[in-house]
Amino acid sequence: MQQLLKWTLDTIREEESCFSWMEEYRYEWAPLVKSAVSQTIEGKTALIVTDESHKWFAKYILNSINDLKKNRPLLPFYSLMSAFPNLQGMKSEQDLQLLEDMLDISYPNGYYIWYIGRGDHPCTKIAYRNDDSFLWVMDEEVQNSFALRSADPLIDIKLLQLFKLFDSTLSAALFGDLDLES
Repeated sequence: MQQLLKWTLDTIREEESCFSWMEEYRYEWAPLVKSAVSQTIEGKTALIVTDESHKWFAKYILNSINDLKKNRPLLPFYSLMSAFPNLQGMKSEQDLQLLEDMLDISYPNGYYIWYIGRGDHPCTKIAYRNDDSFLWVMDEEVQNSFALRSADPLIDIKLLQLFKLFDSTLSAALFGDLDLES
């Protein structure tokens, strides 16, 4: 079983597309992906939230994550916006607490928010409240998040590459090819 950092570097280098940009960011990536993959393996539900310009990416994740060709267990990944369309209207602390109470009831094994988008989007309120959130934040430096730039001309390609790396990490951990503990 390989350690996460070495496995991540090897996986980046094996990728045929231009993924070398990720080599220097693997130290920021590894603890974030370790947390998200560990939570998934522990049975927590991933609730995906994006800003408007990345809704396409949420659909891509949801269509791809449980592709039957992967020959792995189906995993609990859902769109929070689909389950709760009023999410963007959440303004007050009380509204957010009521939503969290509903999510605690709905997901008794726990959940984490996977947010992809700009750091100033209204939906970040719910994502930033939980230390376990998996954050891919654009145009802001947020603690415990993977920082991206929305003006990057390759941002869509980078998102797809990061998802592929996340998905490969998840499979490797599920099948015992990757040691998340060391």
